[in-house]
Amino acid sequence: MEVLEKNKFDNCTFEVYIKNMNVINATTFRNNFADTLKEVKKKNYLLISKKGQITSAIVDIDLFEDLLALSSKKYLASIKKAREEVKRGLVYTHEQVFGKI
Repeated sequence: MEVLEKNKFDNCTFEVYIKNMNVINATTFRNNFADTLKEVKKKNYLLISKKGQITSAIVDIDLFEDLLALSSKKYLASIKKAREEVKRGLVYTHEQVFGKI
């Protein structure tokens, strides 16, 4: 993998390999754990490589929760139902739901 971007954090530097993905090697990840967690918050995820092969991923909690929700058949069915209701005009105004706030 070629290094396309180097990021500096506090008193250390680690290389982030970016080519449509955010990849960091395991040693760099381990040696810069706290800074890597900050980077995950900014980029949503980092892929971790070991000996040139991507072996793991670390994912921001918000993205992880979204992925879990999208893997739920019940959740996806509720989204489909809601979209159909909107198309038929079965919606409520803010005032109907919350009253006058």
